Amino acid sequence: MAKRERTERRIEERAAKKLVRDREKLATLVPGGSEDHPIEVSSAAVIEVRLGSMPCPQCEGEYRVNEHRFEGAGHRAVDVACRLCGTKRTLWFRIVVDEPN
Repeated sequence: MAKRERTERRIEERAAKKLVRDREKLATLVPGGSEDHPIEVSSAAVIEVRLGSMPCPQCEGEYRVNEHRFEGAGHRAVDVACRLCGTKRTLWFRIVVDEPN
């Protein structure tokens, strides 16, 4: 028995929403996805270079930087949005100074 067109569409929409939720959960677990797991960089000048190599977890698009925020003790929060899908997120960085001993 074939399913109705509307039923098929709703099943596909639910699957797409679940995929988005799952990708967002995974994005919080990778380095930079949360304040607890920041990406370590040598200076604030390197942050935008690193962002250029990070794809959006939803569509693999590039990020556009909206705002850098100083969060104390060498921590930076960077608000970004994907250029393709428009997904907004905050990525976290920690500035670590490598000085010779």
